[in-house]
Amino acid sequence: MLSVRLDKQTQDKLDGLASATKRPKSFFVKEALENYLDDMVDYYEVQSRAKDSNRNFISVEELEKALDV
Repeated sequence: MLSVRLDKQTQDKLDGLASATKRPKSFFVKEALENYLDDMVDYYEVQSRAKDSNRNFISVEELEKALDV
C-alpha cells in the first residue's frame, strides 16, 4: 500500500480522466508509474553502459560502411 499526495492541478486532471473514462484513478496512477519506471530503468542502464570502460564504439562512417549506405 502506498499513499501519495497530489497537487490540486494533478488531482483535478486525474479526477477528470477517471470520470471521463469510467476507470478508477488507481488504474491511471499504476499505468503512469509503470511507464515512468520503465523509462528510468532504461535511463540508468544507458548511464551504466556509458561509464563502462569496455564499451565498444564505432564511428558513423564505420556504421554506414557496415550497412552499405
